Amino acid sequence: MKIGDSLFGLKISSAGLSVQRKKMNLIAENIANASTTKTDEGTPYQRKFVVMKAEENPFVQNLNNAGATLKMAATNQNHISNSSGNNFGNNEILGQSAGISSEELKDKSAGETVYMPEHPDADKDGFVKMPNVNIITEMVDMIAATRSYEANLTALNSAKQMAKDSLEI
Repeated sequence: MKIGDSLFGLKISSAGLSVQRKKMNLIAENIANASTTKTDEGTPYQRKFVVMKAEENPFVQNLNNAGATLKMAATNQNHISNSSGNNFGNNEILGQSAGISSEELKDKSAGETVYMPEHPDADKDGFVKMPNVNIITEMVDMIAATRSYEANLTALNSAKQMAKDSLEI
């Protein structure tokens, strides 16, 4: 058994921590710009969010690296599939990505139009286009990201403790 195989949980948890940190940064940026009516492009601020995607299935890869065979029928494209007999390889775990990618996107929905004739960005009728940021939605997303970060941190600490205990045997 290679030492890298037992540290795979650390890599997955650290990737999860990175994604949740990125999500928290975007939420903070959204809250900070909740009343920005004019950006460098001359438009109201557009809410940003993170989309996460699994690049590979580290669970199946870990099973294959351990010598286990997994044969399942997939009824959904998101299910684990190894019906082609394709072995995911015996590559060193630490040399591969954790299988999570994230992409930053902008919410293209329109924000509210508010009547404020004294505002410097008001149009000729006195209406101002506001950003599409809802503070309540951002706070709920922040709580969810915080809980996910804490869960990944707990998993990271558990994996670290298991590795430490296995060295004491």
